[in-house]
Amino acid sequence: MSWSEAGLGDGLIAVRAVHFAATANTLGALIFRSLIAEPAFGATPEAVPVLAAQIRKLAWTSLVIAVLTGLGWLLLETMQITGLSLWDALTQEGLSTVVEVTQFGQVTVIRLALAVLLAISLAGERVWPVRRLTLVSALAFTGAIAWTGHAGSTAGDLGSLHLVSDVLHLWAASAWIGGLVLLMSLLNSSARHQSAAWRKLEQNAVSRFSLLGIVAVSTLVLSGAINAWIIVRSWQVLLATAYGQLLLVKIAVVALMVAFACVNRLWLTPQLAATAAADASLQLARNSGIEFALGLAVFAIVGALGLQHPMIHP
Repeated sequence: MSWSEAGLGDGLIAVRAVHFAATANTLGALIFRSLIAEPAFGATPEAVPVLAAQIRKLAWTSLVIAVLTGLGWLLLETMQITGLSLWDALTQEGLSTVVEVTQFGQVTVIRLALAVLLAISLAGERVWPVRRLTLVSALAFTGAIAWTGHAGSTAGDLGSLHLVSDVLHLWAASAWIGGLVLLMSLLNSSARHQSAAWRKLEQNAVSRFSLLGIVAVSTLVLSGAINAWIIVRSWQVLLATAYGQLLLVKIAVVALMVAFACVNRLWLTPQLAATAAADASLQLARNSGIEFALGLAVFAIVGALGLQHPMIHP
């Protein structure tokens, strides 16, 4: 079996996009649990088993998808690097060669080991120290993606800055976009239960998520600006190259996400304590769904950006 160059490129974009989204959802679920759900559980003990089950289900499902697409990404990269067909890449030591001699292959193996550690800690997190390890291993699993892209190819001190910025960019995107799934789930659960306790939990969680969103968006903007400065360097490159044009599309989609987030923060969140709380809750859920859909579009763009060659890496 052989793929055309275009078909292989499309496959890489799709696999990368799904992998980034699944990885972000894995980390986002655990950040949401630590910073949003658990601090808000005190006043609503009946919500604990419901949300805890939803968080674990999202984390496990996303982790499995991330591992499978990570393996698919490694296989497609092997085919692209070696020029081998799918079967030959699997049988003629193509994979082992890529793992041994490329940074991408070595980082992939490290990330698979981190995924195993994350799965073990998820399975045994009834013990508190292991529970902390769950979040730490998820942060490492997600942050290590930075070494597979342009940041991992930037040399010297500038490369160190690029890596730190890219890791923060990945963590912030995960906290925001991954957390949206659970925010929608919480809002829908609150609408089904229609109790004062659930409403209080909803108000507390939305308020906390709004603050987390401000930190995440600020980090995304700052780290994104640093990454763009390192890679693009000029308006001419930004406007005249495929990388720059895709980056502009990504910025436009993120700006639209921020606009919805601002509506949620400044208009709908204050209404949760008012008489129109039910309507505000439904609108928040809809807007969060739109934000998440736009976030998936961003991951698709990022999947394509990684296959472009910016001027810093001709």
